[in-house]
Amino acid sequence: MEDWEELAARATERYEDGLARLPEDPDERQRQLTRMGNAAWAAGLSLLMLGRRQEGDAWLLRAADRYRESWPDAPPGSWGRPIGAMKSRLIAGDIAGARDDARWALDAGAADSESPIGRYAAALAHLVLGEDRSAAVLVPKLTGESAIPSSVPDALAALAAGDASSYDAAIRALVADFEARTEFLEGTPVADTALALQGLAAQRKIEVTVTSPLLPS
Repeated sequence: MEDWEELAARATERYEDGLARLPEDPDERQRQLTRMGNAAWAAGLSLLMLGRRQEGDAWLLRAADRYRESWPDAPPGSWGRPIGAMKSRLIAGDIAGARDDARWALDAGAADSESPIGRYAAALAHLVLGEDRSAAVLVPKLTGESAIPSSVPDALAALAAGDASSYDAAIRALVADFEARTEFLEGTPVADTALALQGLAAQRKIEVTVTSPLLPS
């Protein structure tokens, strides 16, 4: 049983410590901002697991802001940052903000990236923007990539097609994949990708109820 209070407190402390020691050197600063984004993400998800929705959402939005702030000085191909920002905003219910981050990812060239993570960012961005046909074109390029669990492109394809039955199977497989993991970002065992995709599903009037120790009750 996770001590979510302790995880939230530790993540908040890491964030505040990073804020107090934010360097001026561009490279060091973008690294610190990313660490702060990760800490805010962990705090937000931990608070959601505690049922403290308003506080959790606020921390997730803070995470998205830090990921976005870190981008200008980040190394090329740092696609995890727009992905993290979009996912954080989707979970927090900030659809307008997620759309803005989606345009950021696409304007930065995610769709033309040689990296599977970049193409994942682009497919997610198109879904956020409601450009399902464009997302559907990209999804096959994610299948079979070792960096991306097979249930992720399956879920993206189902959302792009508006296929509730296929989405049901894919989101359950994705949660099961998270449940089989032994390591999590920031030591925070939450199926965050599933939470974000559930937000996209709700926009498409697809309702699937999934329960797991790795999801808020």
